[in-house]
Amino acid sequence: MECLLFVAGEPLTVKELVKATEADEAAVIVAVHCLQDRYRESALHIVEIAGGYQMATRPEYAPAVGKLLAPNANKLSKPAIETVTIIAYRQPCTQAEIEAIRGVSVDGVLKTLTERELIQEAGRKQTPGRPILYATTDLFLHYFGLANLEELPRLDEDEIEEQERIVQEMAETALVAAGVA
Repeated sequence: MECLLFVAGEPLTVKELVKATEADEAAVIVAVHCLQDRYRESALHIVEIAGGYQMATRPEYAPAVGKLLAPNANKLSKPAIETVTIIAYRQPCTQAEIEAIRGVSVDGVLKTLTERELIQEAGRKQTPGRPILYATTDLFLHYFGLANLEELPRLDEDEIEEQERIVQEMAETALVAAGVA
């Protein structure tokens, strides 16, 4: 189990670990928990992330590891972080909804986030023009070290109400412009 988690470049699901070890699911889960205990005092740890388990360095060592491996690789710009945050909390959402909250165009940012596979198309909204809906991916969870979306920090109620108000105003303006309202 330890070897598999060490060599894997991405989180391994219980199903993948069962297949690789030919052990039953309960044994795999027990083994992962034993490894988590063994690594409790180490610079490494076994994390549950993006629907699976992965051996990783502890967050407190990230600055040193980052300097060693790739000083500027994989960093997101402030606009990209703001955009992916909006998508994470409001998903699925459209480009227009994101732009209404951010107050600026997000064409390039959406392209970058899509290329980096942090977001993906999640269908089309059933409104005039059928705009693309965006949602986060498992790679988003991995990038931000989350097991699932429920681990996102809770938003302040005032922030939620303000976002809802902005999106509602934008929707009403679009309907008036389209001659529907």
